[in-house]
Amino acid sequence: MSDFKGKSAMVMGGSRGIGAAIVRHLAAAGASVTFTYVGSADAAAKVAAETGATAVKADSASRDEVIAAVAAAGALDIMVINAGVLVGGDPLATDPDAVDRLIDINVRAPYHAGVEAGRKMHDNGRIIIIGSVNGDRVPWPGATAYALSKSAVQGLGRGLARDFGSRGITVNVVQPGPVDTDMNPVSGPFAEMMHAAMSIKRHAHVDEVAALVMFLCSPAAAMITGTTQTIDGGVGI
Repeated sequence: MSDFKGKSAMVMGGSRGIGAAIVRHLAAAGASVTFTYVGSADAAAKVAAETGATAVKADSASRDEVIAAVAAAGALDIMVINAGVLVGGDPLATDPDAVDRLIDINVRAPYHAGVEAGRKMHDNGRIIIIGSVNGDRVPWPGATAYALSKSAVQGLGRGLARDFGSRGITVNVVQPGPVDTDMNPVSGPFAEMMHAAMSIKRHAHVDEVAALVMFLCSPAAAMITGTTQTIDGGVGI
């Protein structure tokens, strides 16, 4: 594991699941970590107590709260944008307000968080956006709105990589497939259907995704930018 002592990191959406695993890995490597949460105060307090990280309440559906939280974090070395929601089901029956909220959290928030982080980020910094394999393919029905949002962050990652590249800042999108989290538990009703489309027929562990993020944040990944790094067990290959 790389040594991140002296590095300042922020994780948008760090109280549970993949985000909490990333907070733990960054803190264990010596980084000073701030993470946001909105509805999981108890979980956030637990992660903060375990890691020494600072928990900040900020709703990713609110542009003002996102920008204020990132600005308050100061000059960062690492920004991981993980907060996201899933809206599934028949698009003909999906609540349009729920879709708009998904776009606010999954698309607008990453844009504003990435841009705000870039204002003060140290040279040779790292921005990681947690996307999804659904940005590339949709092997299951009912994922239209979610897939739309995860395709959008691919363009965001490539654009910011161009805009910030002269400062040595890398920007990459990590695209998990099924991961055992509250959003998509291995015990959930769709696990068998998902595994059927996979070469490695299991959900990923949150620590496996966090390990890929840690590599992309390390000095070894200094020439990897504008990419989508997929960790999905071979969904639809």
